[in-house]
Amino acid sequence: MANFLKRLFFSDLMLRARITKKIAYLGVMTAFSVVTNMFLEFRMFDVQFSLTITVSVIMGILIGALPGFLICFLGDFLGYVFNSWGQLYMPWVGLSTGAMALIAGMLMNGINFKFKGQVFCKLAAVCVLTFAVCTVGINSTGFYFYNKAMGFSEAVLNYVAERFGGETSYFAYLGYRLIFKGQIFNNIANYAVLFVLVPLLYKSKAFGGKGFFAATDTSFSSDRSEKNALEYGASRGDAVKLENDAPCAGTFGGETPAEDNASRSDGASRQENAEK
Repeated sequence: MANFLKRLFFSDLMLRARITKKIAYLGVMTAFSVVTNMFLEFRMFDVQFSLTITVSVIMGILIGALPGFLICFLGDFLGYVFNSWGQLYMPWVGLSTGAMALIAGMLMNGINFKFKGQVFCKLAAVCVLTFAVCTVGINSTGFYFYNKAMGFSEAVLNYVAERFGGETSYFAYLGYRLIFKGQIFNNIANYAVLFVLVPLLYKSKAFGGKGFFAATDTSFSSDRSEKNALEYGASRGDAVKLENDAPCAGTFGGETPAEDNASRSDGASRQENAEK
């Protein structure tokens, strides 16, 4: 149970590393998260694209669910401190990116199967859950209540009036944000990138080079190691048995030590008689 909880919240990379390496990993990941939140954004056809989802999921896989959550939340906050774009700080954005790392780390590292292609199956589950929990449940809900309190923009009001009519409800705003503003296309683009990068990540040395379709759980390796240990023990036992059955060192023709001493004494007596 303790090992399961460790792997549920921490990656094997972090569990194996020394304390100095852990600190280095966390520092590098925090800096990269800050850079991602500050600069890795661009617009295409009036749709704003960002690699925040990709970075958050990969961090959750690399360093684990709990460190990934803290690093992504901290990275979003520090990114705002260094470059606020003249806007108010919106904590639900950092909470959303942190939750993406949390979900990815728990599913990819904590839950393991023993069949080929499990990486893709778990990654698909990560995509569905992060979209439902983070994009819709946290981010869109936070922006809805924020805009409701501050007053919806004219673009939102016109979109809702044309397609839904009446007041701007939560689901009407959700449709505006996901479809009209193109947030769903940003998610799809990030998920496509993840389906390319994550299998490559599992082929890296950080994950033992397990490959695209390999089982990612360490219990598989442990089972194999245990099997090798048993085979080694059996072969070692056979070697010991052969060693015990072999002639003793320093004997003649497989004689016992007592017979060996007797033979030596008899040889010495014959040599003494010959000299006489």
